[in-house]
Amino acid sequence: MIQNRASVVSIVFHSNDGSLIIQNPHLKSLSSDNLYHLALGTESHDLPVLFGDVKFVCVGGTNQRMKSFAQYMANQLNIEFDNKDWTKASHRYSMFKVGPVLSVTHGMGISSLSILLHELIKLVYYAKCKNVVFMRIGTCGGIGVEQGTVVITEKAVDGLLRPFSELYILGKVVRRPSICDQELVSELKFIAAEDMVDIPTASGTTLCALDFYESQARLDGAFCDITAQEKVDYLNQLKAAGVVNIEMEAITFASMCRSAGISGAIICVALLNRLNGDQIASTKEYLDELQTRPQMLAAKFIRKRLAEYKTQK
Repeated sequence: MIQNRASVVSIVFHSNDGSLIIQNPHLKSLSSDNLYHLALGTESHDLPVLFGDVKFVCVGGTNQRMKSFAQYMANQLNIEFDNKDWTKASHRYSMFKVGPVLSVTHGMGISSLSILLHELIKLVYYAKCKNVVFMRIGTCGGIGVEQGTVVITEKAVDGLLRPFSELYILGKVVRRPSICDQELVSELKFIAAEDMVDIPTASGTTLCALDFYESQARLDGAFCDITAQEKVDYLNQLKAAGVVNIEMEAITFASMCRSAGISGAIICVALLNRLNGDQIASTKEYLDELQTRPQMLAAKFIRKRLAEYKTQK
C-alpha cells in the first residue's frame, strides 16, 4: 500500500506569533523529551532561554565546515564566537550558536540527516522559536554546470526522477513531496544575482543519490557494473530532465521541511562538472575556497532578513 502525503493545505503549521505547531500529537503526552542525538532535553535544559532567539538553522556535512560557517556568521553579525559545541556530549553531531543562527553538522546521507532534522524540528518547537528558516549549505556534483557554480535547489528528486521521498512505515510506503519553498528560492536567486555577480549561480532540480559512487554513476568505486558510455548517456538524460546537480541529502531535507511547515532552502557549490569526469582533482585550498560560496549566499540572506525584522518593529 502507498500513502501519498501530498496535501498540506489544510494543516496549520504555525501559531499566530510564528511559533511552530509540531505535527506529532504523541509528543504532548510526554512528561519530558530527550533529544538524544543532540545531548539536549526539555527537562535537562531550558530550551526557550537557550535557543528561543533562533531564526535560522543552517546544516552541512562536516564539523569543520559548520564551525567555519559559525565563525563567518559571527564576523558578519559582529557577534563574538565562543566556539562552544552544544552537542559535544552526544559524540555524533556538532552544533554552534551565533546569536539567531544555529550551525549544525548532519554527516553524510539521508539517514544521518533525517535523525538530525527530527530533533532540530523538535528543538525549535520546544524553544518556541518564531518564523524559523532552515538551510542546507553544502557541496555537490554539477550536471552541465561548471566547478564553483552555486546551485539553488528548486525541487529534489530520487534516482528515478520522482519528486518525493519514500519511507516504509508499518510495512507501507509513505511518500512526501520534496518541493522547496519557491518564495525562498526566488529570494535567494535575487540576492545571488544582485550581490554575487562574480560567482556563477544556477537553479533547478537536484538529484538526491543514495550513495556517493554507484547511484551517482561513478566509474571509480569499489564496484561498477556499468560502461563508460552508459554513464555518459545517463548523465545527459539527467541534464535533459532539468537536473543541475547531484548530492545525497536534498530529498529528505526538502520533504521534511515541507512536512513540518518550515521554509527550507538548499544551497550547494559544484566541486566538479560530472559531465567532464568523476575525480575531484583540485587542490584542498581551492576546494576550501569554493565551499565558502554557499556560506556567502546564506549570510547575505540572513543579514537581509534580520534587517527586515528590524524595520518591522
